[in-house]
Amino acid sequence: MLRLLFAALLVVGSSTAADLVLRGGKVITLDPSVPEASAIAVTNGRISAIGSDAQMAREIGPATRVIDLKGRVAIPGFIDGHAHFTEIGEAKTILNLRNARNWDEIVAMVAAAAHEAKPGEWIAGGGWHQEKWDKRPEPNVRGFPLEESLSRVSPNNPVLLTHASGHAVFVNRAALTRAGVTRATADPAGGEILKDSLGNPTGLLNEGAQALARNAMARDLAKRTAVEKDAEAQRVIDLASAEILSKGITSFEDAGSPPDVIARLKARADKGLLAPRLWVMLRISNAEFAFNAAKYRVIGDGDNHLTVRAIKRYMDGALGSRGAWMLEPYADLPSSSGLNVEDLKDIEQTAQIAIENGYQLCVHAIGDRANREVLNLYERVFREHPEKKDLRWRIEHAQHLNPQDIPRFAKLGVIAAMQGIHATSDAAMVIPRLGQKRAQEGAYVWRSLIDSGAHVANGTDAPVEDDDPIANYYATVTRRTSSGDLFFPAQRMTRLEGLRSYTVEPAYAAFEENLKGRLKVGMLGDITVLSQDLLTVPEQEILKTRVEYTIVGGKIAWQSGR
Repeated sequence: MLRLLFAALLVVGSSTAADLVLRGGKVITLDPSVPEASAIAVTNGRISAIGSDAQMAREIGPATRVIDLKGRVAIPGFIDGHAHFTEIGEAKTILNLRNARNWDEIVAMVAAAAHEAKPGEWIAGGGWHQEKWDKRPEPNVRGFPLEESLSRVSPNNPVLLTHASGHAVFVNRAALTRAGVTRATADPAGGEILKDSLGNPTGLLNEGAQALARNAMARDLAKRTAVEKDAEAQRVIDLASAEILSKGITSFEDAGSPPDVIARLKARADKGLLAPRLWVMLRISNAEFAFNAAKYRVIGDGDNHLTVRAIKRYMDGALGSRGAWMLEPYADLPSSSGLNVEDLKDIEQTAQIAIENGYQLCVHAIGDRANREVLNLYERVFREHPEKKDLRWRIEHAQHLNPQDIPRFAKLGVIAAMQGIHATSDAAMVIPRLGQKRAQEGAYVWRSLIDSGAHVANGTDAPVEDDDPIANYYATVTRRTSSGDLFFPAQRMTRLEGLRSYTVEPAYAAFEENLKGRLKVGMLGDITVLSQDLLTVPEQEILKTRVEYTIVGGKIAWQSGR
């Protein structure tokens, strides 16, 4: 009888015991009521207890996985507040040009790829940035190379190389031919075919002109079988998931995917096969959005692994390709003020559909003119719908602001979804593009926005930049470039603000502040374990911080050494 009673007590105990306990370290909760502890427990995917090691002892049962932190630091799981999920996976399947020191190295990489490629097969690459090369290509037009050098090494294979910003591509002659681009081809709306002094296409297709080459490549790729296309799409999801989990990212705010991609993500979430949590901006035409808004809206699918409650539009392009839409001409190209890449009236129609169907509107705006136009649009729509409250519409990037527009974010309740790493990565070209005064007053003004009361959510814009939260955090709190220079350091965030911008703030920006962003009893058990404390380690040691564990819903999704 005693033996049976003892067995029964074990069953009762194990049913209430935690699935996972972390102890012996430092737990930074970002919850003001319990800001710090030494241990934490997760049960059934949710945080069930936080406290001392002794207190956590009562949470441990026979089946509990116990991890001794050995002094390491547990924080709320990193949330990348703006990046491109499937593009991270796709970037793993093409030439990585991010670290190319100059155009000659890129040509050599393409030559090697062409040697291995089948005749007519497309060669793709991405991550190049002409402002980060150690020398200018010769000859060049506005600092960009000409296609002849690329065409010589790949005469039979079309080549498409995406700019680091994602807002321009460089192609060779074979790709121009496939795309039907000649000297007589006019610039498409919202785009530019860069041409030399004789009127010949150089190979640079800026902003909306990218579609000419991308559509040609898509037509060729469409010839694959359905099985081949699905296998590649699933592989991209696997590659992206593995990459972000290895960086300690538990949640990811995807900056625009079409319905077919979202359907594939939903199918995986429903089966429990989507490892990170995704919050996705829909990318779709107004006609389809109006008809299918309710159909595409998804909240917390697959045990909070997929949410679709936002739609993405573009007001302008990128600073690197001089596509950012500015109030005044570029200092280094007085003939241009950038580009408005999508029609304002069309975006306003998107806004009306969004507000009527409970969607957040997220508009890409980099230049000060683009940001002002978005703020003006939001203000008009909000005024027309006074019954709609707490909308949390967003401006993605908000990189360059006129000082008059800075306080409007807080006043309107608009989220500034920014990327710390862009400031230090772009620093060398900002003053040449904008001039000293404009740059100092409005370039990446995190401090000014926070002090005005605005919510600033941090992200990487990967694969434009590396999806590394540690490097991004370092840029956010130091404003120190790779060369050691400080870029308008008065706009730095504090260490705590920087951590909140990668946890609390993106959770708020996605209406998920009651689920994630803090370590609090009842919230999702999403935890990142770091080798050291980002809040206290000496500044020069921040970049040495390692991710040790990535935990999603109390399950180890990634750990160092595996």
